[in-house]
Amino acid sequence: MNIIITGASSGVGFEAVLELILSGKHKVIALARSEDKLGKLLEIARGLNPDCVLYPVAFDIVHDDYADLLQFIGSRLDNQVDILINNAGVLINKPFTELLETDFVEMLQSNFIGHVRIIQSLLPLMPAGSHILNIGSMGGFQGSVKFPGLSAYSASKAALHTLTECMAQELAEQQIKVNCLALGSAQTEMLEKAFPGYESPVMAFEMGKYIADFALTGHRFFNGKILPVAVSTP
Repeated sequence: MNIIITGASSGVGFEAVLELILSGKHKVIALARSEDKLGKLLEIARGLNPDCVLYPVAFDIVHDDYADLLQFIGSRLDNQVDILINNAGVLINKPFTELLETDFVEMLQSNFIGHVRIIQSLLPLMPAGSHILNIGSMGGFQGSVKFPGLSAYSASKAALHTLTECMAQELAEQQIKVNCLALGSAQTEMLEKAFPGYESPVMAFEMGKYIADFALTGHRFFNGKILPVAVSTP
């Protein structure tokens, strides 16, 4: 499989990449803004599997020009993307009364618009049977417990959830499946920012493995679904 994953420099995205390269069956392009962290990812990946095919690329899905990225994908993946994992995202923890309009803009750009941009850019490269997996959040899952300070983040994730359902319908004729995992807590830097001092019962590598496995097989069983993945609250 030819796989592209965003937000690969830390947390569950980092761990998902390490899971995807283990078998040696896949070519993976890992995107993130931090070149240094991507270098560390490549070093660890090669330690786990010296023969892995992993291309780390420093790229901002919101602001960077996609022309160079598409050229890179063409040369490394023969212009075919079988799986796109939209994991990139940021979080602002601030009471609603203190939030600025620019805070909401930042959340929507990073957690929603950036994914729209990369999906639209890569769709021409995705054949029938491909899978787009959006990584959402229980914070944006309808009916879930909500927490103070996370309104901008949760709203942006809710937008991604709804986009998932809409895209599954629009891409049905192309036989491209679209799903979303609404993640609960996993022990990451983002969790610490959202809930300082809280310890999750799920480790980042466990959630990363789940994401990798679902990206490879979930579209055989699901399409247009927002699936809650949580064992605790938060």
